[in-house]
Amino acid sequence: MGHPHGLDLATRKFWRLVGHPVDLAGAESWLRAPVSDSPTVADGWPAAEAAHHGGTADDGDPDAGLLAAVAALDGPGFDASVLRPEIRDFYEHTSAWRMDVWTGWSPPFWPAGELIARLFGRRVEQLALPMRPLDVAHGMDSRITVIRDRSGAQVSAAWLRTLRSTGRYVFSGCYTTRLLPGADRPSIHVAFPLESGNVQVFLRPRARGDGSLVLESPPGRFGQDGAYVVVRDGGRDHAARVPLHETFHVYADADGVLRTDHELRLGRAWVVRLHYRLERLRRPAAAAEEHGAGR
Repeated sequence: MGHPHGLDLATRKFWRLVGHPVDLAGAESWLRAPVSDSPTVADGWPAAEAAHHGGTADDGDPDAGLLAAVAALDGPGFDASVLRPEIRDFYEHTSAWRMDVWTGWSPPFWPAGELIARLFGRRVEQLALPMRPLDVAHGMDSRITVIRDRSGAQVSAAWLRTLRSTGRYVFSGCYTTRLLPGADRPSIHVAFPLESGNVQVFLRPRARGDGSLVLESPPGRFGQDGAYVVVRDGGRDHAARVPLHETFHVYADADGVLRTDHELRLGRAWVVRLHYRLERLRRPAAAAEEHGAGR
């Protein structure tokens, strides 16, 4: 395992070189996010993140969501109440939903994606994007661990996703809302822990007239919505903004099925496109109670 460790160390040296020093406890606290204590990420970090907040990591809620309330994103230009109810329900009760996924890679980027998956993603069990359609033919399982502070309030949520066919981890992300410097409303903040660092994405929400939701990490300056790499090396933290851009469109199709189109781009070129079909496995508690009362 010496070679992979050397690869990870070289990667951190690279990001230290292209990034610049940041103070995660001070001016750049908006970039403070969980990291992994070990080379293999999987599900080892939520307990440590909960300890950082003086709280607990709660696995037991069958209706746990990525966000405690989508309305936490409200501000100038965004009103969560105009979104379709099932979209708000998905983000607030993610554990109650099942996900099927399809993936398609841009041919020019496929070799690089396969190389990264072999050398990095599958080994550390993080950011292991599926490379072939059959990789996800049996679907993807997801588990939500709510991270609470000492008062019991949800401060973030760990979304752990595994391939149903193999059980291997694909993504392990920390989801919350965060207000960027100078911003007029919060963004969705997603951090993917890595050993001695993380990859972070700040997504700006936008509601369309049909009640669908668009989340974007556009080009911009350091401190604005977009993607970042943060590493700890030599006792200091360094951060770099990277030209990776994502767009999610969450919508209901003509049959009322909730779907998501997800595109990842490098600069202006698309790298990979994913499509998700979302299905609620359990009815909302309120609806179940109404059904029972009417019997």
